[in-house]
Amino acid sequence: MSVLVLHRNPFAAFPYRRWLDGDTPGLDRRTPYSGSLVVLAARDKIELAGEEIPGPADHDFTHLELFDTLDDEAVPARALALAEEHRITHVIAHHEADVALAARLRERLGLDGAWSADIAPFRDKALMKRLARQADVEVAPYTVPGTARQARDFTGRHGFPVVLKNRAGYNSIGLSVIADRDELEARLARAYRDGPREDLLIEAYVPGRMCHVDGLVVDGRTVAAWPSQYQYDLASFGADPGPRVDLTLDMDDPLTPRLLALVERTLAALRPEGSRLRTHAFHAEVFHTPDDRLVLCEIAGRSGGAKIREVFETLFGIQLAVQVTRAEAGLALPVIEGATDDGAPLRPRCMSGQVLTMKRPGLVRSLPAAPDEEWVRGFWLFAEEGQVIAPAAGSADFLTAAVGSAPTRAECERRLRDLGARIVAGTEIVALPGDAARTRPGRDAEPAEAS
Repeated sequence: MSVLVLHRNPFAAFPYRRWLDGDTPGLDRRTPYSGSLVVLAARDKIELAGEEIPGPADHDFTHLELFDTLDDEAVPARALALAEEHRITHVIAHHEADVALAARLRERLGLDGAWSADIAPFRDKALMKRLARQADVEVAPYTVPGTARQARDFTGRHGFPVVLKNRAGYNSIGLSVIADRDELEARLARAYRDGPREDLLIEAYVPGRMCHVDGLVVDGRTVAAWPSQYQYDLASFGADPGPRVDLTLDMDDPLTPRLLALVERTLAALRPEGSRLRTHAFHAEVFHTPDDRLVLCEIAGRSGGAKIREVFETLFGIQLAVQVTRAEAGLALPVIEGATDDGAPLRPRCMSGQVLTMKRPGLVRSLPAAPDEEWVRGFWLFAEEGQVIAPAAGSADFLTAAVGSAPTRAECERRLRDLGARIVAGTEIVALPGDAARTRPGRDAEPAEAS
């Protein structure tokens, strides 16, 4: 067995060799992994995380190759060449931007795991919405505007605001909430300056609070899933100076069973009989409207970013990245404590949530100290004092992140909002004139990969 990893993250949180060795809770014994471990990684993500670029003696991979960014057009051909050279039998990819390439490689080489057709419903937002709607899951009215005129026609039918996004986008990068005709014309002029295109989607704006459901599917069955609710607007990452709180829903919240049921219908629609996508994490985003409707925004066939994986581990004791890594490598999965054979998903052990602050441009004068309360399950800083940082480039570009727990959602919210206020009070960033703040990168959080 040999594994190729497409890695678009910092390395610290992804000890692939240890996970493949089975050095993780829930496995009966450690079985050292003896196959090749080939990693094709993104230099920009490593450097933005403040990590040193690993030299030959600094990693335990069979082969490590770096590109400045995995968006480089040469990456697919090089990944195929590495796969053939090292006789790769399994391909692993955790980032939303890489799952389609991983699927193409598996298909080209005839390997186990998800192929392109299995991934497409989770990556192509137009296909996703069509399949969901056929399963009686409500989605916003939408179209794929090949031309600016088609986008204008859609807005004429549905009014403002509208949302324009990339069909395969993530992290809210390039997403525009367009409020009026003038803003629409300016956006269309940029979008279609080179002529017709088929990679954009325009949809009617859905009012309400955004919820998300995160879970783990093992061999086609959801073994654990739970809903949360963003207490902020994802698209406001560039203008939000305060703490952004995200909270799980209580077990007796009326929304909880409705959200879980909606996501199960959606998964069934996007992963039909015969799908090779059998064991995977998922991250679904759903609007809860003022008139009490649930409207699917998007769903991804991988784990959520930010610190959603850490929140999930707090809820269930399940490390999603470990499960997915070993599943994609064709290895036995860690035992899921409390799982039964009757098909019933696990129930959470407590409530949890996260509080985030976004980067903003300037000189970092001071950062908050790490909190020491027992209920704080993790705290992360993505900049250093004395560093000049750029503004947030997407909804995943955090300055700080913390995960907490509590017996109830209300108590969890109280704790996280108090912690968020302390984090803001302990942070000082001094604005610099002109574009000086853009000259040196700050640390980059693990991508939130909001669909």
